[in-house]
Amino acid sequence: MTQPQLAHQTNAGRMYSRSLLGLPEVPSITTVIGQQHLDLTGWASHMATSALITDTRLPGAVGSPAKLKTLARQCNDAAERFRDDSAARGDRVHDYAEQVALRALGMPHNLAEAREALAQHREVNFADRFDEWWETYQVKPLAAEITVWNHTVGYAGTLDLVAEIGGRVCLIDYKTRGTDRFGRVKGLSDNVVMQLAAGFKAEESLVDAEAGTWEPWAYGEDAMLIGVAVGETEVVAYQANPQTLPQYWQKFWALRQVWQYQQAVEAAPTPLQPLAPPIAMAQHS
Repeated sequence: MTQPQLAHQTNAGRMYSRSLLGLPEVPSITTVIGQQHLDLTGWASHMATSALITDTRLPGAVGSPAKLKTLARQCNDAAERFRDDSAARGDRVHDYAEQVALRALGMPHNLAEAREALAQHREVNFADRFDEWWETYQVKPLAAEITVWNHTVGYAGTLDLVAEIGGRVCLIDYKTRGTDRFGRVKGLSDNVVMQLAAGFKAEESLVDAEAGTWEPWAYGEDAMLIGVAVGETEVVAYQANPQTLPQYWQKFWALRQVWQYQQAVEAAPTPLQPLAPPIAMAQHS
């Protein structure tokens, strides 16, 4: 069975402990990558505008400033709702993918329940396309949802899948993606390369979460790194270009330093203090 999660949500972001009873020690891979600033204001405005102009209440609100103001306020959080809905859908698709791997490994699984959860949200097409990809690529799982740790840099994370494909050991990260106007699954962000590189550079993997036992990481030598875009119409796999891995690993390392210094800044005294004018300073002295 997969190991219990050792991740904790803290003020410093998502962090991992060495055991279920241990204290959070290092940031998660995704928390480190999250130090990279992304300006989403344009996207948020687009989502709010789209929600407003497609709202069936809009014709009845025209001519009434009060109704328009209320409608605009309710549509203003469209981006946040879309993000939350996408995250929930991603959790369901990831759970289904994990159950497929557990079944293939001959381990206890809840595949039927995971598929039913997708069906209840009219998302069963994600499962169908994933099944097709699994069969086409002849995936042979080695480990599902495996937690890894790097002491040297100081981070931890959970990899979606370690599997053998075409005779190669592969580290795989799934991303649930929407569909573009041409009916194709949307591509992946380059950040997936950082995420995979961090997993590849792990030093240990979890054996027993309750006991807090770990073993040397067995898949950091000659693994292929693969990001998989899982959509309703298709599933597309992308290999992380080996020539770019050193640069993306260096970027991840730099973001880890940013996270560390940000924690130091937040723990420091107030950085700015009021300064009195020169006359007041002289009178005081």
